[in-house]
Amino acid sequence: MSVLEVKDLRKSFGKLEVLKGISFSLEKGDTISIIGSSGSGKTTLLRCLNFLETPNSGIISVNGEKLFDGADSASQRDSEIRKKRLHFGLVFQSFNLFPQYTALGNVKLASNLLAKERLDYQAHKKDIIAEIDENARGLLSQMGLADKIDLYPHQLSGGQQQRVAIARALALSPDVLCFDEPTSALDPELTGEVLKVILSLAEKYTTMVIVTHEMQFAREVSSQVLFMDKGVVAECGTPEEVFGNPKNERTKQFLERYSG
Repeated sequence: MSVLEVKDLRKSFGKLEVLKGISFSLEKGDTISIIGSSGSGKTTLLRCLNFLETPNSGIISVNGEKLFDGADSASQRDSEIRKKRLHFGLVFQSFNLFPQYTALGNVKLASNLLAKERLDYQAHKKDIIAEIDENARGLLSQMGLADKIDLYPHQLSGGQQQRVAIARALALSPDVLCFDEPTSALDPELTGEVLKVILSLAEKYTTMVIVTHEMQFAREVSSQVLFMDKGVVAECGTPEEVFGNPKNERTKQFLERYSG
């Protein structure tokens, strides 16, 4: 069974149809990289998966459970949106860290808020807080930031901030970790440290959806590559198929322009 299955997903903004029937599936531990020109719908797709935008129609399923069904109004209730988001972690282009919290505070924030909603929170408050703190410290250590936990975002480099953002996205143990151009806001010399972290996650079989403009990185990290063009999936296959022997003419044109 696929961890993530997307069927005929559509999204319009007014008269502008941005997603025109996107379908793909993702197995547990696999990584799919989404490539394509600006305006092809890549970021809108990620925002729909994370319920930051509501699709007009289609189906999104995680572990066999329908999280969204355009034909079922019950799946679109605002009261359900927060629960659905917990299945996904999203790392933004520009970090989006809270400046008033330290690196550790940023990573713990969502877990602390959710913990307070637990029925057993008051009875086990100390244990729950200690568990959240231990998990957050472990994630920051995994990101190579064990010595930066008490620093605020403005005291960190761009690469360090993005690694804090990755730790924050992992803190709630999402089924699928999503990245929206994770290196686009970084200086070239900082890009490598973030890509190295993402590669290490792939080696640990973290299930990921990555929108990226780093073609060589996509080739290295991906189980599948999905090329989007004007709101549709123009081509999807293994990295060897898409990069080494693309069938679609638009894919060929995109890769030729990108490389040269």
